[in-house]
Amino acid sequence: MRRTIAVGTRGSKLAEIQAESVVAKLREAVPELNASLVKIVTRGDRENTTALDKFAGQGVFVKELEQALIDGEINLAVHSLKDLPTEIPEGLLLAAVTARLDPRDVLVSRGKRLADLAPGSRIGTGSLRRAVQLLTYRSDLEIREIRGNIDTRLQKVTQGEFDGIIVAAAALIRLGWEDKITEYLPADHFVPAVGQGALGIEIRSDDTETAEVVSRVNHEPTWQSVTAEREFLRALGGGCRAPIAALGTVSANALKLEGMVATADASHILRRSEEGDALAPEKVGLRLAQTMAGMGALDLIARP
Repeated sequence: MRRTIAVGTRGSKLAEIQAESVVAKLREAVPELNASLVKIVTRGDRENTTALDKFAGQGVFVKELEQALIDGEINLAVHSLKDLPTEIPEGLLLAAVTARLDPRDVLVSRGKRLADLAPGSRIGTGSLRRAVQLLTYRSDLEIREIRGNIDTRLQKVTQGEFDGIIVAAAALIRLGWEDKITEYLPADHFVPAVGQGALGIEIRSDDTETAEVVSRVNHEPTWQSVTAEREFLRALGGGCRAPIAALGTVSANALKLEGMVATADASHILRRSEEGDALAPEKVGLRLAQTMAGMGALDLIARP
């Protein structure tokens, strides 16, 4: 078994906390493990004023980490799983996921809940998925693009540039900033991004030593949930920029998968759920994708 591991991570405060949490779990499983963090700057970090839907292709927060894996500079990469595309480069694989934190989106405002915000209130988000679902809930709000780290976004609320922002609950929880959350948004309306709240561990597919180590920290219910979500996204064409969301939940051996597909202008939105065997999560994800395709999801996705 490997005793020394180089762990690749983005350099943001949140990314480092996430990577350190994985390292802590690995050390619990293998006490003699010597692990070190390797900070890698991604294109998404360098170009942090560019709207995410303006980037060509996918993986703007993972490609440089994946290249470091391929080049042998690191043994594993820790990702926010929602950033990891469903199509993984040849020679790499998603080997494990840690236990998912709260997958919901949250509102951070100056004290007002979403329903109480005045018409025309400025809400910041860098996610088209969030923007679409927000508009179907409150079409009278003004949605504005926002990028940058969590600290920067929170400051824009405090300083009055925005009346509120929508972010992932898990990000604030990991940073220890739960007290800044004004409202947890219901997942049945604000369906999270695929993999939101989970951390993914990516390795080289031929690295059996590292695979054996990381297998010890894989959280099976989370693995089942995100596998269904990622298959749903893949089957619908995960490379597109259309708003697609899914959330899987496991109870005993039952898996329930909620899905959402919409047009970018929020004029049309589809929601559907599927239930099945948690031991066959790919089948659940594929069935939901096929059902929603029959409802017209592919036509919505194809719209500019």
